[in-house]
Amino acid sequence: MLKIFNDRVYGLEESLIASGYPMIAESIEEWDETPNLDEKDFKRAGKLGNVPTGTGHDNFLKGIIVQFDITYPNYWTPQFQRYHFADIVSSTSKMHRLTKMDLKKSCNEYVDDVVIENLNRWIEIFNSFEKEQKEVEIDGKIYTKYEIYMKIISNCPMGLEQTMRVTTSYLQLKTIYLQRRYHKLKEDWGNFCDWCLTLPHFEEFCLKSNK
Repeated sequence: MLKIFNDRVYGLEESLIASGYPMIAESIEEWDETPNLDEKDFKRAGKLGNVPTGTGHDNFLKGIIVQFDITYPNYWTPQFQRYHFADIVSSTSKMHRLTKMDLKKSCNEYVDDVVIENLNRWIEIFNSFEKEQKEVEIDGKIYTKYEIYMKIISNCPMGLEQTMRVTTSYLQLKTIYLQRRYHKLKEDWGNFCDWCLTLPHFEEFCLKSNK
């Protein structure tokens, strides 16, 4: 099941102040420290942030940066990666570590045991190769080590769970929330959208007019 942790939010106060820049006629002064926010800053942010997605008036939400770790099933990532600003900082690697993983622990509850057993068979063959060994015979067919590795990667279940760290913004999370709140993958996107609601002022700045 999708899990989000180690989340951090940056630039919220600064972006609220910047949301008022278009209505300033005089020069903007350098800050010694972030100015104090008042009620009008939050009122303006709520008004601008809740405009329809794509109209442009909610651009200040780009400056509220969110970073988080997320553990996810492989079938979820093609949907997440379609979003424009959701940069992956780093992640666990199938390519480097699949042959070392405990698949029973690394796969979600929907992966059948027979799938794990079959993949473990190929992993065991791969890991048993001697240093100078180039090929092996299995069921009357000759395989190279590379071909065994490709068997492992190609038969890896979509329910394998990995973890990545992501950088995004309130603007992108607003779009994700509105598009995915009632998605068919209700466990994963449901958890993601529930997490969005825990971010400071997210509902106030992004969702009031979309309820």
